[in-house]
Amino acid sequence: MALRRTTEEVVRLLTPEAFGWLMRDLREAAGMKIVQLARQIPCDSSLLSRYESAERQPKLTIVQQIDELLGTGGRLERAWHNTDWHREIEHPDWFKHFVKTEATAVSLREYQISRFPGLLQAPEYARALLARGPSRKDGPTLDQRVAARMSRQARFFLEDGPLAIFIIDEVVLRRMVGGRLVMIRQLKHTLDVIRRFPNIVVQIAPDELGERVAATMGFTLLELPNGTEVIYSESVDRGHFSRRPDAIERLSRAYDRLRADALSASESADLIRRTMEGLLNVSPELQPLPTAMSWFKSSYTGENGGQCVQTSHDLRPLGLMPIRDSKNPDGPALTFPTTSFSAFVNGVKSAGFDAI
Repeated sequence: MALRRTTEEVVRLLTPEAFGWLMRDLREAAGMKIVQLARQIPCDSSLLSRYESAERQPKLTIVQQIDELLGTGGRLERAWHNTDWHREIEHPDWFKHFVKTEATAVSLREYQISRFPGLLQAPEYARALLARGPSRKDGPTLDQRVAARMSRQARFFLEDGPLAIFIIDEVVLRRMVGGRLVMIRQLKHTLDVIRRFPNIVVQIAPDELGERVAATMGFTLLELPNGTEVIYSESVDRGHFSRRPDAIERLSRAYDRLRADALSASESADLIRRTMEGLLNVSPELQPLPTAMSWFKSSYTGENGGQCVQTSHDLRPLGLMPIRDSKNPDGPALTFPTTSFSAFVNGVKSAGFDAI
């Protein structure tokens, strides 16, 4: 980790965006696509995209691997040490008080009825939400707003991070934000987070609770290091804090009751997984696909056309196998679950289908 520096030294440091631009330029200069680099590390190509867009800080070991694979002579590692990873990212004025409080909380309990909580959002999901929100010409860019939201997650995404309990209304799992692919990524991201970090608990409030839900709007209960509790909620254009003991007592009781009525953590994970699999099962309609994808066809095919198809490994981390006509690369592509496609290929190999 780069050491904390004085104000005079920080002036000479790179910004995380500049580091991301350098990483992308070195990769492109080496003639390597992001998917190819990810395979050699190995890691998810979406993770490298986050590094290049300054949404995530890469670990030094990853940077050293990239330097070696690109043959940069350690240039990227030197830039990593000279990047101001500690800079303070700007949040909207009305939100700053909450971010400051959240950054010191020893525990957090949140109930969400409209969207995945910010601390659980994948970058693509956050981008889709923020792109629809208000913005100012002289305010932060969309990339900066996404980076600000991602920056809040760091202290919670630790094995010994603060306890964070999220109760999410089931409708959030089905509310399409950013399209089918973004939702698949968000659901997979949520499953990855709860699998990796025992301090994060996610429970789903099922539809059948009906009028028994705790409240008609979302809220967050935060416990501070001195034992003080705070309630936070949002209206259309501002945030609301309350330290009133009676309000805290009322919402704490409502939250505990909702936890008892909600699905357990394991049942909730199963529901999230089934929802994601449901999106995968109907993924032949998944459009549009990411534009920067590496397509290939069988090495047994020639260059004279014929009945050929192309596929790509870019979506394999999501459990997807896209297929398109090699003669019409700009046409539509079908996307199938990798398990279904593997079963089909194995069936063809074993002559499990009748010849037509």
